[in-house]
Amino acid sequence: MPPILQSVLTLLPIVWLVAALAVLKMPGHRACLAALAIAAALALTLWRMPVLDCATSALEGFAAALWPIILVIIAAIYTYNLSLRTGAMDVIKRMLAGVSRDKRVIILLIGWCFGGFLEGMAGFGTAIAIPASMLVVMGMEPVSACLVCMLANAFPTAFGSVGIPTVTLANVTGLDPLPLAFVTVVQMFPFMLLMPFLMVAAGGGGPKALRGVSGLTLAAGLSFALPQLLVARFLGPELAVIVGSAASLAATLGLARLRAGKPIPAEYDMGAPAQPAPGGGTSMTPFTACLPYLLIFVLLLLTSKLAPPVNGFLGQFSSSFKISTAEGAGTTSFSWVNTPGVLIFLAAIAGGCIQRAGGRVMWEVFTATLRQMSKTIVTIMSVLAVAKIMTYSGMISDMADLFVTITGSLYPFFAPVIAAIGAFVTGSGTNTEVLLGRLQTEAAGAIGASPLWLAAANSTGAGIGKILSPQCVATAAAAVGLAGQDSKLLAAVLKWALLMLALACLIVGLLQGAAAVL
Repeated sequence: MPPILQSVLTLLPIVWLVAALAVLKMPGHRACLAALAIAAALALTLWRMPVLDCATSALEGFAAALWPIILVIIAAIYTYNLSLRTGAMDVIKRMLAGVSRDKRVIILLIGWCFGGFLEGMAGFGTAIAIPASMLVVMGMEPVSACLVCMLANAFPTAFGSVGIPTVTLANVTGLDPLPLAFVTVVQMFPFMLLMPFLMVAAGGGGPKALRGVSGLTLAAGLSFALPQLLVARFLGPELAVIVGSAASLAATLGLARLRAGKPIPAEYDMGAPAQPAPGGGTSMTPFTACLPYLLIFVLLLLTSKLAPPVNGFLGQFSSSFKISTAEGAGTTSFSWVNTPGVLIFLAAIAGGCIQRAGGRVMWEVFTATLRQMSKTIVTIMSVLAVAKIMTYSGMISDMADLFVTITGSLYPFFAPVIAAIGAFVTGSGTNTEVLLGRLQTEAAGAIGASPLWLAAANSTGAGIGKILSPQCVATAAAAVGLAGQDSKLLAAVLKWALLMLALACLIVGLLQGAAAVL
């Protein structure tokens, strides 16, 4: 078979996923199991991957999916479900509704500000699962709630989990993390301003939703992007999104209170705060209701790299195993204590105890959460297995080489597309940096472009591709009770993601020359 045709066939698992989810409307877990079969068949035949290597690579994908990705998603959904059971979420809803009943303001506060903060602290799906579920409880239609939170998550991904993706990219490429973080924020700056507008329009039924809140929407974007730019320039990637989202939350809350007396159009009025259910949250204070989420913040902060003594102590409770036998496969590391999923579970249990949820209630909520997430677990495990097989067989590398060969000097215009494809397969910004970061900088050297600029393009494209990935779609669907309806969410987010990807290609391609002076 001609090498060019074989390289084209690397796209087959991805083409199948898009067709199965968007055209055939197939449930996500079935589509991903079929994609796994396709990837394995291609690897075993055309790429001549040994059977043992293929099987153990899939096993590595399963393990990486279970810990920490599925763990943190289950923990996030469990926290939310327990808050529902105790009545805490009713209290939170009334508290937020006390700030504003305007759907557009709530979208900015929860989807943009709070979602960005969760991405900066934890990542791994929490920034979509928790805000989307909160928006649904407050009365927002589930698909719209997922859509706005997925859009919000695209660009904070580069600095998620205390900057892990960008730190990883710096390690892979050998670039200095400080200028890399700064250039990444510069490249994403237009999107950080645009995204709140897209969220309000998407969640409010069109551009008309911006009428009356355009100033607030601009402020939400500026107050996020400017602090993020400064932190990235002087401190590096770890705190960029955390500081940006906190600043945006403070600014948006303050401006929302100033406009509290303004009339709200009926179509955006989410109504008066819901009355508590009998015996559920009636006497609970707002602090007690928010305690699980406050504890999540405190635990993640105290155990992060920002607290080296604690981080170093907990880091010793980890193990590394070599799972895949494929050539080039490394060890897979598991942090047994200092991982977001474990910390979120601890916060949920501690908060639940203070909210007077007994052991029986907590166990019932946990088992119900596992049942709720069963299809999502299959989806994510399948996707990660596909990613590992495609990586270790050489399919991902061949796919990237195909793009470089075809595009030549125009490669910068396509760099975000390559990253988006990688993130679509892996569902992870960090994994995409590992897979394709080095390729981007090598391509930059070959055509005389800025390595920093094309490395940043990998982060930009990865964030967009991530929100289209089956893993991300399945997480969002499970969070709002739409498990198995992945195709509906993919159809909702696809047009917005393609718009962002087209803009990213233009920005990276047109400004790559100017990037050399940054």
